[in-house]
Amino acid sequence: MPKRYLLAEDTIDEKDIQQLIEWLQTKPWLTKGPLTEEFERQWAAWLGTRYAMFVNSGSSANLLMYYALLMSGKLRNKKVIVPAISWATTVAPAIQLGFEPIMCGADWNTFGVDANHLAALVTQHQPGAVIIVHTLGTPNVMDPILDLRQKHGFLLMEDCCPAHGSRYKGQLVGTFGDLSSFSFFFGHHLSTMEGGMVNTSDEELHDILLQIRSHGWPKDLPPEKEARKARERGVLEFNRPFTFYYPGFNVRSTDLNARLGLSQMRKTEHVVQRRVANHKVYQSRFLAAPGFHCQTNAQATICSISFVALAPSLEQRDHIGAALRAHHIETRPLGGGSMGRQPFWADRYGLHASPVADAIHERSFMLPNHPGLTAEDIHFICDTVLAAK
Repeated sequence: MPKRYLLAEDTIDEKDIQQLIEWLQTKPWLTKGPLTEEFERQWAAWLGTRYAMFVNSGSSANLLMYYALLMSGKLRNKKVIVPAISWATTVAPAIQLGFEPIMCGADWNTFGVDANHLAALVTQHQPGAVIIVHTLGTPNVMDPILDLRQKHGFLLMEDCCPAHGSRYKGQLVGTFGDLSSFSFFFGHHLSTMEGGMVNTSDEELHDILLQIRSHGWPKDLPPEKEARKARERGVLEFNRPFTFYYPGFNVRSTDLNARLGLSQMRKTEHVVQRRVANHKVYQSRFLAAPGFHCQTNAQATICSISFVALAPSLEQRDHIGAALRAHHIETRPLGGGSMGRQPFWADRYGLHASPVADAIHERSFMLPNHPGLTAEDIHFICDTVLAAK
């Protein structure tokens, strides 16, 4: 049977499963509990933020980032700049929660936000918040974004769901903004089957996050903070655990998922090392291939979830896709392409025209990157693409 090259490979191995079985046989606490808190502590320590909060998906993490800002009173208005090249649930919470989303075009090199367009939008609209995505693991060029933030005072969210371990000028993505999100879905850098993390170093935002994750109640707050809230609101002693301070969600994860996450954490450096090395092999081939284009950021360490390139034309992308499938190599467009061309956006705001985002929408194709791939595998994949052109 021919070898298959999947875009995403399972990072949960037999050892992980065996450890999970042995743990389950002890009849442990299964819903959110002490292992969730330990996973959060270890993740925050690894990333370098004061706080981390485990939820049931990266999409829920994005939703809570927006909602925490909304509940905090920190927003000067409900305008938010969103990236054209992102994911549906990077943008959707803005619509769901009544923000005014303003779409920013894409950068030709990183496929993140176009810093010049962002500067123009920030100057014109003075948004309360900006959300960026480190697209497929390639960091944005952060200096101009941070300069704009310093000058204009907007709140910054980072969607790092495809970017575990990527760095800009040596600093891990997920540590630049007021809030950041990560995903632990199947095939991502680390997997808890389903899961996500919200990160912040802001104590007030973290306290809000702890409450809106679980119905809006205060059970996850430190006891002294819960007691103070109860006193301030005159809550009956008997009613305290079931008092709802915010209109919350229920997007908790479980100790079962956290147990798996703790096991996965031990693989972090190996996974990052392999993905970074694989990305460099791909990049060397496509930078030397006439007519193709791929992401670059000379100041970054790119730990990509998949590699993406642009074909010379839409028609050639179709030829490449057919050749890849014939050789059992999985491919797809980058995410959903431009969010400004997706029905959920176009139906509300009209089509968003962006030359770079449109090129990505029409010409992008993703290629596998995971720790199980060898350099030989990657060269075979690249040879297949280049022969199909």
